[in-house]
Amino acid sequence: MILSSAIRAHVYSEAVDMRKSIDGLAQIVSRCMGMNPLSGQVFVFIGRRRDKAKLLVWDRHGFWVLYKRLERGRFTDPARLSAEKA
Repeated sequence: MILSSAIRAHVYSEAVDMRKSIDGLAQIVSRCMGMNPLSGQVFVFIGRRRDKAKLLVWDRHGFWVLYKRLERGRFTDPARLSAEKA
């Protein structure tokens, strides 16, 4: 997987069930975010307790899912990130 400055990260503004795998996350991208999961962009999903995050990326050969669990602290509330952009 190669990331460049041309790739944008899109954060989903609602909490996501972290049990979702590639297909479930790709459905959120297409149905809820109105974007193409095969675009090569990075899609960020944060769990309800905000201690877990998943990134979904397509790289021409398949999907990557990167998973991060914080031992301490929390990720920023995704709804708050959306409000700051507006």
